[in-house]
Amino acid sequence: MSTPAVIPDFDDFVNVHGILLASSGVPPSLYSQLFRKLSSETFDGGNFFSVEPCEEGRQRRLVLSADFLAKESDVFLIDHAWSFRLSDALQQLREVPGLAERMAALMCVDLDLKTNGEASGPETQEQAKSGSLDNVLEVLSKEVDKVKERGVDTLTWLELDELGIDDEMLESLDLSTKFPNLVALNLWGNKLHDAEIIIREVTKCRRLKAIWLNDNPALQNCGESISKAILDGIPGLEIYNSCFTSKFGKWALGFCGGIFNEENPGCSSDYSGLLENITTLDISNRSVRDLPKDFSPVVMPYLSHLNIRGNQLDQVSVDDLLQLLRRFTSLQTLEVDIPGPLGNSALHILESLPNLSVLNGVRASVVAETGKHVIDSALQPRLPEWTPSEPLPDRVIGAMWLYLMTYRLADEEKIDETSVWYVMDELGSALRHSDDANFRVAPFLFMPEGKLATAVSFSVLWPTRDVHCGEECTRDFLFGIGEDKQRSARLTAWFHTPEHYFIQEFRKYQQQLASRCLHATPKEVPKTRSMLQHVGHALRVYTDIPHVEEFLTRPEFSLTTDPKNADIIWTSTQVDPEVKKALELTDHQYINQFPYEACLVMKHHLAETILKAQGIQEWLQPTYNLETQLSQLIGDYFVRKRDGLNNLWILKPWNMARTIDTTVTGDLSAIIRLMETGPKICQKYIEHPALFRGRKFDLRYIVLVRSMNPVEIFLSDVFWVRLANNPYTLEKGSLFEYETHFTVMNYRGKLNHMNTPDFVKEFQEEHQVNWLMIHQGIKDMIRSVFDSAAAVHPEMHSPQSRAMYGVDVMLDNSFKPKLLEVTYCPDCTRACKYDTEAIAGSSGVIRGRDFFNIIFGCLFLGETANVTPL
Repeated sequence: MSTPAVIPDFDDFVNVHGILLASSGVPPSLYSQLFRKLSSETFDGGNFFSVEPCEEGRQRRLVLSADFLAKESDVFLIDHAWSFRLSDALQQLREVPGLAERMAALMCVDLDLKTNGEASGPETQEQAKSGSLDNVLEVLSKEVDKVKERGVDTLTWLELDELGIDDEMLESLDLSTKFPNLVALNLWGNKLHDAEIIIREVTKCRRLKAIWLNDNPALQNCGESISKAILDGIPGLEIYNSCFTSKFGKWALGFCGGIFNEENPGCSSDYSGLLENITTLDISNRSVRDLPKDFSPVVMPYLSHLNIRGNQLDQVSVDDLLQLLRRFTSLQTLEVDIPGPLGNSALHILESLPNLSVLNGVRASVVAETGKHVIDSALQPRLPEWTPSEPLPDRVIGAMWLYLMTYRLADEEKIDETSVWYVMDELGSALRHSDDANFRVAPFLFMPEGKLATAVSFSVLWPTRDVHCGEECTRDFLFGIGEDKQRSARLTAWFHTPEHYFIQEFRKYQQQLASRCLHATPKEVPKTRSMLQHVGHALRVYTDIPHVEEFLTRPEFSLTTDPKNADIIWTSTQVDPEVKKALELTDHQYINQFPYEACLVMKHHLAETILKAQGIQEWLQPTYNLETQLSQLIGDYFVRKRDGLNNLWILKPWNMARTIDTTVTGDLSAIIRLMETGPKICQKYIEHPALFRGRKFDLRYIVLVRSMNPVEIFLSDVFWVRLANNPYTLEKGSLFEYETHFTVMNYRGKLNHMNTPDFVKEFQEEHQVNWLMIHQGIKDMIRSVFDSAAAVHPEMHSPQSRAMYGVDVMLDNSFKPKLLEVTYCPDCTRACKYDTEAIAGSSGVIRGRDFFNIIFGCLFLGETANVTPL
């Protein structure tokens, strides 16, 4: 038995892998090292790097343990710990021994399962004290003693956080009587449940400037009512639960500027001159919407460092805020959300504030040199979240989008329809993101036998600048993706980006859509006539569709194999000018497609067409083109999350059929990362569809178009139902089950055909509804879709075009239609295979073998048998 041929030398390696090497970005100077390490499978990263826990153990980072690594001096192999197709992910985690455990450890979602022998002892003693009135009184006594030591008569600042104080204890403490001059009261993390008791006891402290009630049980259910009552009851309160109130002024600024604290509580009402000494002010994440008059260079003349991250500041314009900050002549360092209250561009901010030397931790000169609009160095990372009851596979599914990478295989004949996702090994996965990364990493397929079939996948890692011992090793998760490709929005997959910015973008988009409407056009009597009037022979048809060849049997039509001699071109491929020239077609031949029909048959253009023509429609789910509308989608997602609404979405490629690369998810990181596998729309999932015998279904309608000016369309009286195979559920694990959430079984799963009249009869009985009323709503919707196309794209009309489209429809649980998609040259196997009876329109049996005779009769002979004009 012969040994498989192995690439014997470096030159062969470069010849075979030339395209891969160029696309990976590996410097040519490292090719020979890469070949050597691939040939010997040398994984020597452990000699140069170490992995350390960070973010309290919820992340890991990679650190250089070697003394020094020069730019482009070495290349390292990284193994792929897990590779999979997305539909197989959950099943593999459940069935492959040890996989879930390894991934859970790599992604830091098994922390609660690890034993920690050091958790007992002192911590247990503290827990025993928690909730004891004696312990609270002891704390109070110590606080009073500390004040007396400073020579002060009365306690004005009281820290009582995480002492297990309950409602009864709070009443018994009688804080307002004992400490009538309280300025700040911290009750964070106690056991307060009763809203009335909290409000009554706290509002007695009328001089409070700040109170913290965070993480008390009462706030989970009555948070809004408590906050309103306290804000009404304490007129001078400036900080409530870490957020600034609308009354905030000098005291709150002084607190965040380090002037007011336990030793200097700021009890007097006159703060003149006290804020002059503030040089650093951090008011990040304080829910600030507007700035008071006290925020000025007159009050804080020496302010040099300002952090305003995490605040909407939506009650002050970008220009006014920039003008205000310009007046702080000492301001050198600024931290602000970008995009955010100062706009979308770091360059514009620096141009407006020329005194700044550092913006979001990056030197102004570096920003100017790189030309970057968005600086993300200070964004807080998204950390995986889970509940103790979640099994490891489910935890990994939730966390994996923070770690996954992807590639798609292709050979000389075709590109693989489904992408491969993978997780790098423990070393590679510890590489965190940086906007100013010092390493690059890229996937690489090594073909030792020179064939894709036996390729082995790795990732390769190399330094892009000099790195010193102890320095963190990072990569740019969005290498090569700038703001023109929505970089700042895409970073939301890994970081907590400014929610308010995206919500504002969503609201602006909603306002634009609300202003649009489609003016109704009168439906005209069909004007097109039979083509037989113009020819003295049977209409010659050229087709590449087997069903037309087999079932178009009427004597008025004859088949031809020569396209240039045909009267009608009925093809499954696009007929563009090049094709017309190659086939010698003329402008007098009829073609089964309309110009610009992409406005209907490509999913992103379909939504765009409808929204442009008539704005938001009940029958079109909220839909976003991820290539251009990611910010608006993120805003919609955040609003739904805030309001407690369902947040399941379905992602569909622009122009792929049969649900290829289609995913259902409620994970925002997943939505953004799935953009990497090709252009997609993201559409709100119909989480409550009408069901048939407990299963999802959709309906395929056939629409015949004779003219787009005027709109002259017909609905075939033949339609069919497509049924999912599994009972419908919204359980998380089911989202990976094709036969639960999808209905197209012609190509995957088991096809269970049901005759349409039987379906309609049973559906009416199951739900006690009138199908004809549902059918009328569907007809109105389909007409509206084509009216939208005619209004937005009048150039779509062509007198030499006749076409058939498939329109897929789903019903929600109120039996209202929802548009799924419009398909060019739909698969009509079922229409040709099965005899059926019309539900509306014509009467009697419609034979499957007559389907294309009926279609061609309507489109080319002006007939209306077995079709309904819309």
